[in-house]
Amino acid sequence: MTQLESLSASALSLPGFSPLSLLNSLPLFNSLSLAGSLSLAGSGADGSAWLFPTLLAQQTTEAAAPPAGPLIALLVFGIALLLVLILKLKLQAFLSLLIVSVLVAASSRLVNPEAVPLTQVADTIVASMGGALGFIATIIGIGAIFGAILEHSGGTQALANHLVRIFGVEKAPWAMLLTGFIISIPVFLDVALVILAPLLYALARDTKRPFLHFGLPLVAGMAVTHAFVPPTPGPVAVAYLLGVNLGWVILFGVMVGLPTAIICGPWLCVRVAKGVTLPAIEPIETVEGELEAETNLPSFTSVLLLIGLPIALILANTVVEQWVASGLPEGLTRNERSEQLAAALAEGSWLVQAITFIGHPVIALLGSTIATLYFLGTRRGVDRDTLLDISTKALGPAGVIILITGAGGVFKGVLSATGITDAMEVLFADSGISVLVLAWVFATLIRVAQGSATVAMLTAAGLMGNFVNDLNQPQLALVTIAIAAGATGFSHVNDSGFWMISRYFRMSEGQTLRTWGIISVMISVTGFAFTMLLWQFVG
Repeated sequence: MTQLESLSASALSLPGFSPLSLLNSLPLFNSLSLAGSLSLAGSGADGSAWLFPTLLAQQTTEAAAPPAGPLIALLVFGIALLLVLILKLKLQAFLSLLIVSVLVAASSRLVNPEAVPLTQVADTIVASMGGALGFIATIIGIGAIFGAILEHSGGTQALANHLVRIFGVEKAPWAMLLTGFIISIPVFLDVALVILAPLLYALARDTKRPFLHFGLPLVAGMAVTHAFVPPTPGPVAVAYLLGVNLGWVILFGVMVGLPTAIICGPWLCVRVAKGVTLPAIEPIETVEGELEAETNLPSFTSVLLLIGLPIALILANTVVEQWVASGLPEGLTRNERSEQLAAALAEGSWLVQAITFIGHPVIALLGSTIATLYFLGTRRGVDRDTLLDISTKALGPAGVIILITGAGGVFKGVLSATGITDAMEVLFADSGISVLVLAWVFATLIRVAQGSATVAMLTAAGLMGNFVNDLNQPQLALVTIAIAAGATGFSHVNDSGFWMISRYFRMSEGQTLRTWGIISVMISVTGFAFTMLLWQFVG
């Protein structure tokens, strides 16, 4: 018998006793004003048989349910402040996310007594940053070196030139679309535009066709892959935050991305480019050194194999993991399934263990990068100092992305520690809105408001935390793709990619909105539509 039950039993035997009088005499219940508001019911005349069980159930329910309204208001305040810091005060996204995370966490106890204590806010920030960066920083850092070596070797140009020869000059826009789709896996958008700009100008000059007929398909293909297919930073970060195997994201990213790129490729690009007049193309002067360099490009096959190697290894890992997971018992929670799967893989045959090892994204990408350093570097006569310099410079831009991604992980951790993700779940629990729709809407709204696709992906992933607890791996992968689709569309003047395309393609703001703005919306909507279609088969 508990102390509370003992007290009630002895008190009930006293003459003139009333349960309400006992409750009102207790400071805890008197301060909470619970005693006077209880509706007593039970088998006894004074309701004593039901009193304490009912009271304890109500107290437990009230403690468990987060104050949804105030917490949602705190979330709205945090996102509004994030927009002000990025757009109005022009503060770097990394600092903006950290500042918002600290302020939201520090003020959360004003609206939720169960939120993270003020004394633990800094520890929450540090723990969330460390947890997010362990996997993501490694992938992005290795991938940046991989892309830099590929770019320095001329692999990007070799890929584009070969595809143009395959498709022919008349169908060169399709070659540019496929080039963008493939090359954006290891190479950043701005780097690829710089490398391929001479080829785009040469195609426009030689075919007498508008420059945009080649340029827009290229950036459309690059945008699709950069958003949907790991190991690019955005989907890698979202996959980690949602706890999904990267192989599933690659598989569904290609399944969604390829038809999306085809629909939003040359056919759409040619139509949106109608009526857009650009300045005349200046003659391209090619010096003798550049001509010699073009004849010394790596082979198309070697470039394609090096790009495809890490993807193939990661997919092999996913196949093996899914095969082993099929033997696990039903009804496991996500943590239980993860633990039992790890144990089953560790006890598997040598082949299962070997594929699991080499197919882990870190090992797969590391091995591919070492192979790239050798085959596109050392074997082609590039000295070690040059390779070291290329690798070191590649980590500069990657460092910025890593820090922003880590700050996004901090924001997700704060949303969980303050109870905001619980409040979001309460708010949308009975709405009947699909989890995919929520993911796409969250990412789209944040993308439109502040412009950065990376920030939109990370913020949306944080907001989706409590909505994905019961989803399987394929479903989690499709939620990742839905977030990526929402964060890719609706590019306008607050998006750095908008200005990059405007500058490289020599278009005015209005012309960029008429062309790239429409294409980005179509990529988002089409990608989301294919994601919803695939959901019918895995949901």
